[in-house]
Amino acid sequence: MSMPYYYSNSNSPSRFFGGPATRTVKTLITVSAVVWILQILSRAAGVHFVDLYFGLIPWRVTHEFMIWQFASYMFLHDGFFHIFVNMFTLYMFGNDLERVWGSRRFLTYYFVTGAGAGLCSYLTGVNSLTITIGASGAIYGLLLAYGLLYPNRLVYLYFLFPIKVKWLVFFMGVLAFLSSITGSAPGVANIAHLGGLLVGYVFLKGRDWIQRYQILHTDRRRADLKRQFESYYAELRRKIEDEKKPTIH
Repeated sequence: MSMPYYYSNSNSPSRFFGGPATRTVKTLITVSAVVWILQILSRAAGVHFVDLYFGLIPWRVTHEFMIWQFASYMFLHDGFFHIFVNMFTLYMFGNDLERVWGSRRFLTYYFVTGAGAGLCSYLTGVNSLTITIGASGAIYGLLLAYGLLYPNRLVYLYFLFPIKVKWLVFFMGVLAFLSSITGSAPGVANIAHLGGLLVGYVFLKGRDWIQRYQILHTDRRRADLKRQFESYYAELRRKIEDEKKPTIH
């Protein structure tokens, strides 16, 4: 899909194509482009070393312990359109996220969602020989983060149709879920797409859940202590009242 620009519902001016590229976004795009060129050259030479050693192959992870593939597969792509859409979307939405979060948090999130998406794909077939490549899992994670941060911003889908980011993320999630069930898009790692969304949501909301659990646990502990104190105090008062009663001989 192509989303050429967005604008805010506020009075702030619109920005074209996500604004100037940030440092980490430019680095990710550059590395992905270089790796893609290496893929082209290796395939032209009849050598598939790059795909076989750096694409995510569950069987090799399981039996040869090539765990680096959970990270390296994100930088490989299968054709110009594949890398263009992923890098264009990274440019569109990643710049604002890096400006808000900072480079370290942005890069951490990118790798966590990408590796998490790969892990989800791996768990569906630990002995599969299918090669999974592409940054789509991390890209879906970025879309989710952008939708949570700027839910009401508009993007133009296919350069024509305005849609709020929150609805775009919702429909993409539903589509990935249905495709993963029905298998309606062969050759597309829909589980990885869905995994990128889920891992991103847990990453962003997990801290809130932990804090809520800690607050709930503290409240329950206080309630238990209060009940124990009230029970002890009631028993103590009963003993005191009994001692005040006169003894009859």
